[in-house]
Amino acid sequence: MIPSILPTYSRAPLTFVSGEGSWLTEADGRRFLDLGAGIAVNALGHAHPALVEALTTQANALWHVSNLYNIPAQQKLADALVAQTFADTVFFTNSGTEACELAVKMARKYWYDKGQPERTEIITFTGSFHGRSSAGIAAAGSEKMVKGFGPLLPGFTHLEFGDHDALNAAISDEIAAILVEPVQGEGGIRPLPDVCLKGLRDLCDQHGILLIFDEVQCGMGRTGKLFAHERAGITPDIMMVAKGIGGGFPLGAVLATENAASGMTAGTHGSTYGGNPLACAVGAKVMEIVGDDAFLTEVNRKAGMMRQKLEGLVAAHPDVFEAVRGSGLMLGLKCKATNSDVVAAGFAQGVLTVPAADNVVRLLPALNITDADIALAVEKLDAAASHVKEANA
Repeated sequence: MIPSILPTYSRAPLTFVSGEGSWLTEADGRRFLDLGAGIAVNALGHAHPALVEALTTQANALWHVSNLYNIPAQQKLADALVAQTFADTVFFTNSGTEACELAVKMARKYWYDKGQPERTEIITFTGSFHGRSSAGIAAAGSEKMVKGFGPLLPGFTHLEFGDHDALNAAISDEIAAILVEPVQGEGGIRPLPDVCLKGLRDLCDQHGILLIFDEVQCGMGRTGKLFAHERAGITPDIMMVAKGIGGGFPLGAVLATENAASGMTAGTHGSTYGGNPLACAVGAKVMEIVGDDAFLTEVNRKAGMMRQKLEGLVAAHPDVFEAVRGSGLMLGLKCKATNSDVVAAGFAQGVLTVPAADNVVRLLPALNITDADIALAVEKLDAAASHVKEANA
């Protein structure tokens, strides 16, 4: 008999009932050091006092009115995002998946309004993940994502990650946009080199193509910059944001230049819950904290410390690990052993990690994780690696 919760998840045998900082407490009282942060969502850890205060203050005042009316918290967050990014305008969603839907619509509507309705094709790359909506799975195109869900939304050209010749050959008068993650998350923590990001910007400028960045996982301070593309010194035309922007409360956004957003006039898109007072009150506080230069400096310092310790971990366990990948506090351990075995061994040691493609274990801790917890996390991963080695001996 089918369970009351649709069985689409393969869940770990853990039930968490509370959390504080980088720690979660299981129903049986065991404590776990959380290096997953809800898949890069809890940017400031669990139960951050400032976020709790922002949420409860707003909850005591007003929950929901819909976008039929002005929402002060939404305006405050939009103004902050515009002030600190390339964007001229923001649309709020509830998730990264919804942000993908709008980004695709925005790019195609742009060309329609420019009198070039044939420009609907969007170039994407293998290993990508853009959510699980019809547009998201069609954009990714992998068999795992699309099998059994046809017919797929047309209009996506899938290219091999890093194949520059294929990219240049794919450019045509039908291309509306290029959609890419500056750092692939689900795809195995694969950063796109700065030179490639710059090359994409130049290519788009040369051919008048819109450049869309998916920073749902790599944005909001995760790489040590407010947004990952900043490291390359270039900007997109459209950007998808979610996960960390709400600090654990469901919130997403699409940021765009005035030009890229020019086709999105009244009535072309909407959301009942998107940008609601609760979400935006929390998001504004997250932005206030994470957008501070001193905070990002600390993220980079901690990232350097953590990476150094992980490099030592890899060197100590060459039969288990192959390399460290990533940027900032978006790190991956490329495994020689099966990555799911490493994750499971971590459970036994009281540390939570997240599997990814290409046999990688993702480490996505809270951006404010303490130095002591970084050291303890690597100790626990070291013990987990020893267990995996013994089990495979």
